[in-house]
Amino acid sequence: MEFDTLQPDDTRIPFLGPSRVPSPLCRRPDCQGLYFVTDNDRALVHVDPVYVESVIRAGKQPISFEVAGPREMIYFDPSKLRCALVTCGGLCPGLNDIIRSIVLELYYHYGVNKIYGIRYGLQGFIPKYGHELLDLTPQRVTSILDMGGSILGSSRGPQDIDEIVDSIERMNIGLLFMVGGDGTLMAASRIADVIADRGLKISVVGIPKTIDNDIYMVARSFGFDTAVDVATEAIESAHNEAQGYPNGIGLIKLMGRHSGFIAATAALAQQDVNYVLIPEVDFDLDGPGGLLATLEKRLELRRHAVIVVAEGAGQKFFIGDRTEYDPSGNVRLNDIGLFLKEKISAYFKTRNIEINLKYIDPSYMIRSLPANANDSVFCGFLGRDAVHAGMAGKTRMLISHWNNQFVHVPMALAAGKRKKVNPHGKIWRTVLESTGQGSLRNDNGA
Repeated sequence: MEFDTLQPDDTRIPFLGPSRVPSPLCRRPDCQGLYFVTDNDRALVHVDPVYVESVIRAGKQPISFEVAGPREMIYFDPSKLRCALVTCGGLCPGLNDIIRSIVLELYYHYGVNKIYGIRYGLQGFIPKYGHELLDLTPQRVTSILDMGGSILGSSRGPQDIDEIVDSIERMNIGLLFMVGGDGTLMAASRIADVIADRGLKISVVGIPKTIDNDIYMVARSFGFDTAVDVATEAIESAHNEAQGYPNGIGLIKLMGRHSGFIAATAALAQQDVNYVLIPEVDFDLDGPGGLLATLEKRLELRRHAVIVVAEGAGQKFFIGDRTEYDPSGNVRLNDIGLFLKEKISAYFKTRNIEINLKYIDPSYMIRSLPANANDSVFCGFLGRDAVHAGMAGKTRMLISHWNNQFVHVPMALAAGKRKKVNPHGKIWRTVLESTGQGSLRNDNGA
């Protein structure tokens, strides 16, 4: 990530107006001594001491984010506020945890009792789809932690932004929470733009959702920990299968359209993997340094092998194929898992070498699972901090986890960009050390 080009204005959070309402948290007997934070409480974007010292020597202040948390004065009158919550895009472990934490924080701590769930993503705002609102009460959300998916449902695809804002106006919504990935954050930015153009006082707060952990300026996204947990189980199964047969090969395809964080992290967590293939690092199939020849040598030595491939890896092998798009405008990836399965089988068949290849794709099973304990706790922090920010009148922002702190990040800084595994960074270097796979390039990666 590039930090040296950031300016102080890049991290400034827009707000609807002065906060003049004392927070209800001040009046709660069980909240005496509650630690309120101010906009002057900051978290450094870049904690490298050499960088920080050089900035200070230049007479500047290091770039920083607002720290998330409850403010002593808030913008909205809770007794008159109506809130809406929508989940968009693909399913992800932790969605129900986010919903629950937002609802309970609004209801019990701020006294907001008009909270509406928008059904099936942005479609829920558009009258022609006929999706009914869901009244989000504590009774409705108390027991949803062990449920996978989202009780609100989701959808993909663009919707008319003016129609969405028309619906928000009709419902008299003052605070909108949007849970989703990069496409959702870009839609949220456009919704906030139209709201501002109309002169409306409506806060839009984003909670970043991507199981791939690839949202820019977000160090960790919810669902990722659960995904790695389940991916390691798939790797263990593939390793047992591979060891159980002569020349056994376990091939696992994991999520990661543009970024290989799940594949790399799962391989480090379950160190039975011999090859990790991710979108950020090129590899060859054929030739003396390519995957197939290297895999043959591995089988000669150890009689088994485990390969983990991220879904976005190796797309160069499909150049010339017709490009298709999903309803959200994302390129439909070609199936690298099945492609590798066929190529590996064909290669060893031509060499008269019998192999036993088992292919595992746990992607949809992972997406729809409930969050594990770590993700559930993490979601609780995200949901509550989203409420604190929204009640303070902050808008066009998302809740991020950065340098071990929860912070406010402007949507404009994160939307439309992507975080990737650094091919020269510590994670990938450690993967190479763990697997011993080498570059898998005929030019040695030069």
